[in-house]
Amino acid sequence: QVQLVESGGGLVQAGGSLRLSCAASGRMLGINDMAWYRQGPGKQRELVARITVEGRTNYADSVKGRFTISRDNGRKTIFLQMNSLKPEDTAVYYCNAAVVETNYYTNPYWGQGTQVTVSS
Repeated sequence: QVQLVESGGGLVQAGGSLRLSCAASGRMLGINDMAWYRQGPGKQRELVARITVEGRTNYADSVKGRFTISRDNGRKTIFLQMNSLKPEDTAVYYCNAAVVETNYYTNPYWGQGTQVTVSS
């Protein structure tokens, strides 16, 4: 059973920083793209940042220059360094991974989410 476990959320004042982590575990051949999504109050879930296994990244326009996604392939872990946080960054942040389970199947998995609250 594949699991993604996020950590690092919390309450921070505007302008502050947080670092999220997401570790994958379980039976798998590997992981392709990994990403962070978020869902704010009353909003749809949106992509925040994505990283390929080779380390190529892309970001939502709203977080460019403030957030940095990175990964440690050996530890099957991704990180999201969030700087200059704004109240509008308040959301539940979810980790997503394209897990290669067999030679024929790659399936998406989600973490349980971690709350980030930015106070003004």
